[in-house]
Amino acid sequence: MKLNPIQQKAVNYSGGPLLIVAGAGSGKTKTLTARLINFINKGVSAKSIIAITFTNKAASEMRRRVLSMANSNKVYHYEHSLFIGTFHSFGARILKTHARELNRTSGFSIFDADDSMSLMKKIAKERNINKERYKLPILSAQISKIKAMLYSPEELLDECELEFYNDYEKGLINNNAFDFDDLIEKVVVLFKNKPEILKKYQNQFRYILVDEYQDVNTAQYELIKSLAEKHKNISVVGDDAQAIYGWRYADFRNFLNFENDWEKAEIIKLEQNYRSSGNIISAASNVIKNNKLQKSKNLWTENSGGELLKIISAETSEGEANFIAETIKNFPSDFKNAGATAILYRTNAQSRALEQSLIQYQIPYKIFGGVKFYERKEIKDVIAALKIAFNPKDTISADRLKKTFLKAVREKLIHKMIESGKKMNIVELINLFINESNYFDYLRQKFTNVNERIENINEFISFASEFPNLEELLEKVSLLQSTDIPKNEMGAENNENPINLMTIHMAKGLEFDNVFLAGANEGLLPHQRSYGNLEELEEERRLMYVAMTRAKNNLRISFCHIPSRFLYEIQPELTEFINLNGEGGELPNEDEIYIR
Repeated sequence: MKLNPIQQKAVNYSGGPLLIVAGAGSGKTKTLTARLINFINKGVSAKSIIAITFTNKAASEMRRRVLSMANSNKVYHYEHSLFIGTFHSFGARILKTHARELNRTSGFSIFDADDSMSLMKKIAKERNINKERYKLPILSAQISKIKAMLYSPEELLDECELEFYNDYEKGLINNNAFDFDDLIEKVVVLFKNKPEILKKYQNQFRYILVDEYQDVNTAQYELIKSLAEKHKNISVVGDDAQAIYGWRYADFRNFLNFENDWEKAEIIKLEQNYRSSGNIISAASNVIKNNKLQKSKNLWTENSGGELLKIISAETSEGEANFIAETIKNFPSDFKNAGATAILYRTNAQSRALEQSLIQYQIPYKIFGGVKFYERKEIKDVIAALKIAFNPKDTISADRLKKTFLKAVREKLIHKMIESGKKMNIVELINLFINESNYFDYLRQKFTNVNERIENINEFISFASEFPNLEELLEKVSLLQSTDIPKNEMGAENNENPINLMTIHMAKGLEFDNVFLAGANEGLLPHQRSYGNLEELEEERRLMYVAMTRAKNNLRISFCHIPSRFLYEIQPELTEFINLNGEGGELPNEDEIYIR
């Protein structure tokens, strides 16, 4: 693995707290992976190392690199004991061992958002709660915030809400289940209440590596901090300039305050960008330097200056979308490689005009972060049946089937799934569900796209057959995240590669030869919700920075109506202005359109 001198310095740092401040495109994952490999090749037991990521995709990529590059004898010997995974998968592993301490068994279910909401609806019905006064989605968000931020429930909930919260927690216990937030929060509680258990894991995990450290929330931060307190061999990597998940309770101050938490912490900055052209790096750096709350860095590249950034002014979002589609249609053939082009936007609602234009120009595309495969009704029905077979106490999954089938069908079905749960393999259990419920006939009676739904089930059967047992399958499905599965909106035909459409949030961690940033309007980017709040406005600027640094060679930024204030932070000499209205060749005077 070829590393530059600064990356190598981070890899070779002997021990103790290490903060790697990694600018966009500076090879942070490669550096963290190389540091993990270096530990193993120096004789550190793989059992004593954990590497934590935020997505299953990132964890899979890190594991692939480790197994392909490390000393094969040492790595493969410890392949199954080396933990590389997400925060939530790590938490699930701990809870399996100590479930009884939290009034569950090791065969617990992991409730996704739909399961949790079903439980909440059940409690609301039993308690006869006024749905107008207490809106369950808002209450659900409050409960999630309590667990992510480690708040006391009394801090956020009134008396009635507090009673509901307590019933919800009891409901999880009665269903032998944890919700997604529990996978972190309950481990933190376990470590706090059972110091002997914490000590056990402190002794086991002597070396801790964390990717994307700027994105940790309070519960994740406390989990990592408690584990690392004894040996202090904690290595974290991240970029505060790409901290864009404040709405998800991520607190990038944990990143900024690393040296305050860890005495004698080493700080190493990776500032060489390998991804983007010089003009893109210079422009993005000029934008982000306007943020006050950050760790300063000087991002640079040996890449050529490249093409000027295109700033496009359109009269309407439809005109903007048509320009983008027409430009893509006229791309030379070498611009049409797989995954080469992306259209980014601030909000999902912006995709409407873009999709319409792409369809009009017959350009194949795919949307990332749409309805996931595992949220489709037929897949959730199959999974509910499998959850019952694995965990008979799971009343939420039973309730799902009760809403789907007539009483005579569901009672027999649930009984047979429970009875066969320990006897049959996964494929046999799925076939039992389909046959006992006459599920394909049910689909034919309810839906017009029955063939598509049956194809989805067959795809799931193919996927499920690769798992050795039901427990591993259900855990994998429960931990899958929206970034792992794109939604295909329009298939690639005639061997054409689809254009990628996604929000800026979804694009983080990705890179493309050509990037269109659509809707760089004041009120969208920055979003009007950030007005009057400096911290939120700075997060919007970080979104702009993330969007710009996804581009390797060509960056086009378009707007309609009022241009984003961030466009005025890009050096004019690095841009070419295109006015689709044919009036003027530059951005309107900033002082004339903004009240500062």
